[in-house]
This record gives sequence, structure tokens and C-alpha cells, in this order.
Amino acid sequence: MTVNDPLYRERVYFIVRQIPLGMVMTYGQLAIVLGEGYTARTIGYVMHGADDGVPWQRVINSQGKCSTGRLTIPMNLQQELLEAEGVIFDANGKCDLGKFQWWPANFENDDSQPSLLF
Repeated sequence: MTVNDPLYRERVYFIVRQIPLGMVMTYGQLAIVLGEGYTARTIGYVMHGADDGVPWQRVINSQGKCSTGRLTIPMNLQQELLEAEGVIFDANGKCDLGKFQWWPANFENDDSQPSLLF
């Protein structure tokens, strides 16, 4: 399966649609959850093409920052959308992943664990 495969993309979107309001996941975290064949970079590529039904703003980088600040109009749209959901960013544009990062139920951050979905 490749990044251009609709099933590849839908697996990403399936999880992103589950991220609760006011919570985030990182690109790399999604790659861990989805397993082999997924990387932080390919997740970013897929998220760039997300439609209106996918809460794209809830996927951020591993530092707890938005990666789209200069790519969207208005600038910092992603951070503004997340702040409207209750995510708090510091003066450097970083949120506390310890507080706002979400993991799917019954999934632990364990690279040896097989993919949870599909």
C-alpha cells in the first residue's frame, strides 16, 4: 500500500476523526499507531490533502507545535483552531503534550505493539 492509495489515506483519516475535541496527536504518533509503511512524513503528506470532514488541525509536530503556521491563510489558523478547542500554547507556540496528547484506547506507546486498526 502506498501513500496515494485511498485505503492508506483512509486509515489515517479514520484515526484523526477519533481525536477528541481539545486533544492532539503528532504525525509520528499516528505513524506508530498505524504501523509498518507509515512515517511522520507520509502522515503529513496525507493530512495536507484532508477534506472538511477530517479535523486536520488536531495533528501537530513532535515538539507540540503547529507545522502549518506559514502554510495556511490566515497565518496560524491551526493554532487558532486548537486554541478555540481549549488547547493552550505557550509564548513559543508549543502545547504541553503531556496534557493534550491523545492515544487511542488500549494503545500504549510501544513500538513493538502491532498496529491497532485494520
